[in-house]
Amino acid sequence: MNFQNVEIKRGRKFGQLLEGARKVFMADGFEGASVDAIARAAGVSKAKLYAYVPDKRLLFMEVAKLECQRQADAAIAQIEMSGPPAELLFDAASSMVRFFLSDFGRQTYRIAVAESERFPEIGRAFYNSGPTIARNALTAYLRDRIAAGDLAIGDLDLAADQFIELCKASLHTKMMMGIKTDFTDAEIDRVIRGAVDTFLARYGA
Repeated sequence: MNFQNVEIKRGRKFGQLLEGARKVFMADGFEGASVDAIARAAGVSKAKLYAYVPDKRLLFMEVAKLECQRQADAAIAQIEMSGPPAELLFDAASSMVRFFLSDFGRQTYRIAVAESERFPEIGRAFYNSGPTIARNALTAYLRDRIAAGDLAIGDLDLAADQFIELCKASLHTKMMMGIKTDFTDAEIDRVIRGAVDTFLARYGA
């Protein structure tokens, strides 16, 4: 199925369907979530569900986009965007890292990567939701701090990507390979603090 040619019907009960699907996906994961369970949770018939969204993967990615955007918006709202770099970067990274280490974040990433070769629109949809929102907010903050004289960065886009990758050190690969899936707050904070310190050692004015 080419998702570019699939039309999602955003009717009166579409929001209700997404909320029901979110509850089931969050509880059971993608593989464990049945269409019957999603329909029951959403209060719609199975036929109505398929009338709105004809493929479970597409429904999952719709839920994932919504959840990623919620997480990104919540993180941005909680962060004082005019704060000093050491504090803001730590807070921003904490929200970002804890989401991609969560069960839902991990499942979303796995599906987006697994299906992106056959269905590149899935990968684009995922990237353009939470990751892009968070990256754009980070870039805007770094630009402001450069103007304020706190940071000295030549390639802003590269610096933003470098910071995000630093925050994944020793966590992301282990998680995706199944070597380790649960991390303590101390383990996460250690990586984030190291990322912030390394970033500021390179780009601090």
